[in-house]
Amino acid sequence: MMNIKAFTLVSAVERELLMGDKERINIECVECCGRDLYVGTNDCFVYHFLLEERPVPAGPATFTATKQLHRHLGFKKPVNELRAASALNRLLVLCDNSISLVNMLNLEPVPSGARIKGAATFALNENPVSGDPFCVEVCIISVKRRTIQMFLVYEDRVQIVKEVSTSEQPLAVAVDGHFLCLALTTQYIIHNYSTGVSQDLFPYCSEERPPIVKRIGRQEFLLAGPGGLGMFATVAGISQRAPVHWSENVIGAAVSFPYVIALDDEFITVHSMLDQQQKQTLPFKEGHILQDFEGRVIVATSKGVYILVPLPLEKQIQDLLASRRVEEALVLAKGARRNIPKEKFQVMYRRILQQAGFIQFAQLQFLEAKELFRSGQLDVRELISLYPFLLPTSSSFTRSHPPLHEYADLNQLTQGDQEKMAKCKRFLMSYLNEVRSTEVANGYKEDIDTALLKLYAEADHDSLLDLLVTENFCLLTDSAAWLEKHKKYFALGLLYHYNNQDAAAVQLWVNIVNGDVQDSTRSDLYEYIVDFLTYCLDEELVWAYADWVLQKSEEVGVQVFTKRPLEEQQKNSFNPDDIINCLKKYPKALVKYLEHLVIDKRLQKEEYHTHLAVLYLEEVLQQRASTSGKGAEATETQAKLRRLLQKSDLYRVHFLLERLRGAGLPMESAILHGKLGEHEKALHILVHELRDFAAAEDYCLWCSEGREPPHRQHLFHTLLAIYLRAGPAAHELAVAAVDLLNHHATEFDAAQVLQMLPDTWSVQLLCPFLMGAMRDSVHARRTMQVALGLARSENLIYTYDKMKLKGSSVRLSDKKLCQICQNPFCEPVFVRYPNGGLVHTHCAASRHTNPSSSSPGTRT
Repeated sequence: MMNIKAFTLVSAVERELLMGDKERINIECVECCGRDLYVGTNDCFVYHFLLEERPVPAGPATFTATKQLHRHLGFKKPVNELRAASALNRLLVLCDNSISLVNMLNLEPVPSGARIKGAATFALNENPVSGDPFCVEVCIISVKRRTIQMFLVYEDRVQIVKEVSTSEQPLAVAVDGHFLCLALTTQYIIHNYSTGVSQDLFPYCSEERPPIVKRIGRQEFLLAGPGGLGMFATVAGISQRAPVHWSENVIGAAVSFPYVIALDDEFITVHSMLDQQQKQTLPFKEGHILQDFEGRVIVATSKGVYILVPLPLEKQIQDLLASRRVEEALVLAKGARRNIPKEKFQVMYRRILQQAGFIQFAQLQFLEAKELFRSGQLDVRELISLYPFLLPTSSSFTRSHPPLHEYADLNQLTQGDQEKMAKCKRFLMSYLNEVRSTEVANGYKEDIDTALLKLYAEADHDSLLDLLVTENFCLLTDSAAWLEKHKKYFALGLLYHYNNQDAAAVQLWVNIVNGDVQDSTRSDLYEYIVDFLTYCLDEELVWAYADWVLQKSEEVGVQVFTKRPLEEQQKNSFNPDDIINCLKKYPKALVKYLEHLVIDKRLQKEEYHTHLAVLYLEEVLQQRASTSGKGAEATETQAKLRRLLQKSDLYRVHFLLERLRGAGLPMESAILHGKLGEHEKALHILVHELRDFAAAEDYCLWCSEGREPPHRQHLFHTLLAIYLRAGPAAHELAVAAVDLLNHHATEFDAAQVLQMLPDTWSVQLLCPFLMGAMRDSVHARRTMQVALGLARSENLIYTYDKMKLKGSSVRLSDKKLCQICQNPFCEPVFVRYPNGGLVHTHCAASRHTNPSSSSPGTRT
């Protein structure tokens, strides 16, 4: 067991001062009350000394005893026990089985001669129940067999108040209130002398060693148990503390919180009440008295008196910390709470926790260190300062004095071990990330975030970017230099952006993409810049880099204009005409931007629609002129052109028709003719030039989209007429006419079609058309019949309601008031509501709801 120095043994009364050259005089008992020390000897003398304590700055206090007087008690027996009653200015002296009362100052017996006879031993009740401040309660073990007596002792008289019989002969006693803790011959018990209830504690053999019964606090006792155990017991008969292990031969015990002190034949041992460990051993031979008096522990041999001077608890704790005994130091610090004022304790305890945290940190016990730092509310800069160059140069931080640890920096702590240093840095990263958003960071968030940034950058940690894109307090000057040193140029750009220096940020990122500086953080940095500029509110900055992003990639670069947020577009920060003017050098980008305006934003402006159609047309013509331009790309562009020509009604049709003349694009020409309403010409191109009958049918469908049914019917009849106009000889067109009729039977007027068809066509050939036409005709007729039946039914209901209302009479007089305007009726013309309410006709015309109802009324 590792020792700590909790007490120092110093001499209080030297042998020569007490007995001079008298060899046969022995000390039998001692009592201490404040500065007054009393010693009882075997020759029936009581000595009074005055103790003077002298503090020593670098060591334990020393004591000087000055002899005041001594007096013989008049017996030939030794003085067995002394107890001071300072409230009465009396000293209780047990000698020859008799307790005498003497004056504490002159040691003279009281004039009344009051005494308690027949006492084997006695104890004072330090938790009295009488409530009288001018008396003390004394419990004696009577010389009468198996008897305990309770007395009230006044200045000059004594009074017996209770006598208690026990099952065995009592050997030792301690008192607390109404409770007696007794050592009997074979066991310890708790006895309530007020109620007479006893409770057994545990067995004990008094023949092997003398019992020890000592009150150590309110309603708690310390007992010498079997097997060398110091047992704690409360008046309830339970133990709230674990026992301490002391010598089998212990002869005395005392308590000086948080320690239990035990005396045996050769040693004084000190045990902690907090963790039950033995903390100190002091050699001390021939000792036979050990007692504590109001926090002062006195030990005596038969020839001298000594005092155990406790070291200050703070010094003990610091010694434990210096020995790296963190757990013991913390246990002792917690136990010291009861002896130190609350505010002072909190300051002291926080510092101890912080010191303990650094000890655990130095041993790489990071979880334990983190918890201690948190509990101790450590200024996290104390930890950061261990790491060279992490604190900003502008930081005003200075380390705590006296210091919390012995290390200059991390290099000294790890002794240059790179693996340990890396572990410490990882711990600091984790710890700073946890505390940066807590109260611990208040007041020095700049120091914490700057240190965290430096750690992330040095370790190439992924969280560096997360730190910079969220709220942070990184100092720009320190952080920028550090990021540049570690070639974290993309992160440096983020730092500039966070500090509202977007121009510097974009320029740095552009340098990375151009290869002027090397940083592989993002492989998609170009796309990131485009995205950044897209959401950038600095119009000048966007224009400054618009050419650069478009030169890199027209399709991607144009997103700077096409993907701008809707709210910014609504502010018209970027004029489309200005953008189109800028994009003239970039044809692909220009097409993308016009598609954005026309298709995505649906701007209804002829100029943009015509411009986009012309660009499509030019691209189609270029692809057709190229030998390799007949692939899928040409088809895709043509499809875009056709879709635009079909969907839009804003472009200049005549202008485009002129551009298409001789271009060999019949489908596009047909669409444009259709836009001019020249449907027969358009269908003629589709049927006779392209021979694309499916396209002709689609033309009829999209041209009539959103129009009335007669318009669609007209288009289909026109197409049928073109098919039939070729005559029976044109077999392909005849087949197309039959297919048109059979597939779109509902789009035709069957009666009109039958008049147009050649007489040579069979019914079987037109069977699908005729069946569809009949089905549609029957369906239309039945639908009309249903509608007519519903209308008749509704009319019948209204007729019934009207007749029912007419069946009741209405009485109208000049006293009847209109329910809307509250004026009387001047003529027999009125409106009646279903609830019977009458109103003027002109009032009802201006208001169509019942004045006394929220539902609409019905006029009758």
